[in-house]
Amino acid sequence: MGGATATGASPRSPLDWHAIPWRRAHRNVRRVHVRIVKAWQGGMKRTARAWPCILTRSQSGRAVAVKRVTENHGRRTPGVDGVIWHTPAQKAAAVAELRHRDDHPHPWRRVYIPKRDGRRRGLSIPTRKDRARQALHVLALDPIAETTADPNSYGFRQGRSTAEAISQCYGDLAKRSSAQWVLEADIKACFDELSHPWMLTHLPMDRGTLRTWRKAGYVEQDGWQPTATGAPQGGIISPALCHLTLDGLERALQERFTPTEKIGKRNQVHLVRYADDFIITGRTKELLAEEVTPVVERFLAERG
Repeated sequence: MGGATATGASPRSPLDWHAIPWRRAHRNVRRVHVRIVKAWQGGMKRTARAWPCILTRSQSGRAVAVKRVTENHGRRTPGVDGVIWHTPAQKAAAVAELRHRDDHPHPWRRVYIPKRDGRRRGLSIPTRKDRARQALHVLALDPIAETTADPNSYGFRQGRSTAEAISQCYGDLAKRSSAQWVLEADIKACFDELSHPWMLTHLPMDRGTLRTWRKAGYVEQDGWQPTATGAPQGGIISPALCHLTLDGLERALQERFTPTEKIGKRNQVHLVRYADDFIITGRTKELLAEEVTPVVERFLAERG
C-alpha cells in the first residue's frame, strides 16, 4: 500500500465499498474543514486555498462525495450518458476514478418541470461522474462559504432553515420601533445570469475546474447549447456558487447605512435573504427607493 494522505487514507489501496470506514472518512473531512476555517479566519488565505486541494485528492473526500450523489433525491436521474451507479462495485470504481482530474466534463441534460403559475423551470442534470466531482468541490467550498457568509442569509446553508429566516423577519418587523417599509425582491433567473468572469475572479476554488464546467453547455431537443453565463439549477455545486456570489450584500448595506449620532437610526436598514429572495426593511419609502435600491442594483450588476 502507498503512504497515507493528509486525510488519513491510502490513495492506492484496493477499495471495497462496504468496507469503507465511513465514520473515519467523515471525521477526516471535518478535520480538514476545521483547518480551512482556522486558516481563513487567521488571514492565511493561501493556506486556506491549499487545504481544499488536499481534500479533493483524498480518498476520504472522494468516498464521501460519491456517497452523497448515490444517496440523495436525484440518485435515479441520469445525465446525458444514461449512467447510474447502482452496485457497490460501481461506486467503488467511481471513488477511484475521481482521483484523476477531468478536463472534459459532459454537457448537462436539460429538462423542464412545471411551476405553479403555469410556466416551466429549466433544470440541467450533470452526469453521475460530473455530479460526484461537483460534490467533491462542494466539500471544499462549504467551510469557506460558511466563514464568509452574511449573518442573515439562510438559503443554501448547512444547519439553517426557512423557519430561522421567518424568525429573523419577525424580529426585524414586530417591534414598536421597527421600520415600517419593506423592499421585497426576487432576482429573476438568478442561477442563469451569474457572471462567469466574476466567479472566476472571486470564488475560492480551482479556476481550471470552474472553466471546464462553464464550457460544458447543455443538451436539449435542439442539440447542444453553450452556457455563457450562470450556474444551471440541477447541479450539486450550483447553490454553493450562487450563495458565494450573493454574499456581501448585507455588508454593503451596513457600510452604506451605518447609523451615526447625527442621523440616529433613521437610515438604518436590515436585510434577510433566503437563497435569491430577500427583503430589506427601511424607515421610509424614499429611503428604500432612492438610496437602498441603487446600492442593491450596483452590487448585483457586478455579479451579472
